[in-house]
Amino acid sequence: MATLFYSISFFLLALFSLTDGGSIGVNYGRIGGDLPSAFKVVKLLKSQGIDRVRVYDTDPAVLKSLSGTGIKVTVNLPNELLYAASRKQSFAYGWIRRNVVAYYPHTEINSIAVGNEVFVDPKNTTGFLIPAIKNIHKALVKYKLDSVIKLSSPIALSALQNSYPSSSGSFRPELIEPVFKPMFEFLRETGSFLMVNAYPFFAYESNSDVISLDYALFRENPGVVDPNNGFRYFNLFDAQIDAVFAAMTALKYDDIPLVVSETGWPSKGDDNEIGASVENAAAYNGNLIKRVLTGGGTPLRPKANLTVFLFALFNENKKPGPVSERNYGLFYPNMEKVYNIPFTMEDLKNFKDESSRNGGGDGSVVRDLTPVKRGGNDNSNSNRSGQSWCVAKDVGKDKLQSGLDYACGEGRADCRAIQPGATCYDPDTLEAHASFAFNSYYQKMGRAASACDFDGAAYVVTAQPSTYCFNV
Repeated sequence: MATLFYSISFFLLALFSLTDGGSIGVNYGRIGGDLPSAFKVVKLLKSQGIDRVRVYDTDPAVLKSLSGTGIKVTVNLPNELLYAASRKQSFAYGWIRRNVVAYYPHTEINSIAVGNEVFVDPKNTTGFLIPAIKNIHKALVKYKLDSVIKLSSPIALSALQNSYPSSSGSFRPELIEPVFKPMFEFLRETGSFLMVNAYPFFAYESNSDVISLDYALFRENPGVVDPNNGFRYFNLFDAQIDAVFAAMTALKYDDIPLVVSETGWPSKGDDNEIGASVENAAAYNGNLIKRVLTGGGTPLRPKANLTVFLFALFNENKKPGPVSERNYGLFYPNMEKVYNIPFTMEDLKNFKDESSRNGGGDGSVVRDLTPVKRGGNDNSNSNRSGQSWCVAKDVGKDKLQSGLDYACGEGRADCRAIQPGATCYDPDTLEAHASFAFNSYYQKMGRAASACDFDGAAYVVTAQPSTYCFNV
């Protein structure tokens, strides 16, 4: 659910801090033409007891509106600035001076996210991440803020090579030496944490024939036993998080905390987006909040009370992609709730999953969990009848680039093959790369007509074009 090159978004790191439980957060995206002003949003946050917020950039109006509110803030250095931050220490000094020092401490900035889901960034910014983090940290040291402001970088579950069973979790081999080991060393040395974006919805949507809805929504179910260690999992969320913990442990970094920087469930979707509904969104988010606030870690890390960020605060009517992308909100733009869920321990006293059904959801049990990845990491498509492809139109550079960014970013198309030196990098043209990304997304979405639009930048063909490289 990254918002690469599209918008300013906010993440709420925590709605509350508890002694015995974890913390819940909500992502506040701003890709909408009808959203309330930052001033009104701050009033909404305070009315809900929200005392921490993460901003997806450093918008002055937003940071000023948070001044003096007591709300702790996390700001973001966008992916498109990673190159400059990695190459010039002077840029990092200037960025921290303009976007952090200028507001701190009246705006209580307490952490910085350097990039977001960099490994799926179509602009191939992975190589800039570690140098950028180190340069930004040097800037914090210069201004004597390194002890009060932490740095991290959110990763998607696509960074995992294996995710099932959880105990076999491992990172993609090509990322371990150049990225994960130096990043974990940095996080350990600075006392920071790893940010992870995890979406059980995508796993369920793609594997609803083998994953029970109850298992995905934290409802009563028989559970799934990890064959390697005998641990029984009663929800997909814990299984996904433990896959990351296992991957960290395999590299001997099991002392580093983990924060779930994004998770959520859409209240509406296209016909082929299985499970997207108000009922399921309310169940997932409500039950997740209950699970986090009442404490307790995961089977692999039972003492790790988690900080979890819900996606998202508002429905955002200008987000591209399938219908679900515009329907993750907990609130409508008029600030009315899309559905009722608890936001505090006091609210939790009266909370009940009203949509819970006896025998749970679809009544099935998780029979098998093949490795599940967040939508778009697997180009395969079992439905081969009536072959069709999605290709780019000649609509101009800006529109093609916007569509490419979405497909490889939030759309979770597998764009590794169009990275420099990869199998489909040539022909090295925007139209060819966009066609690959559009088609990857289109196939992932089951060839739904709505999945081949990209704001008018794509169309469906029934004969595979010989001028483009496709993996499907």
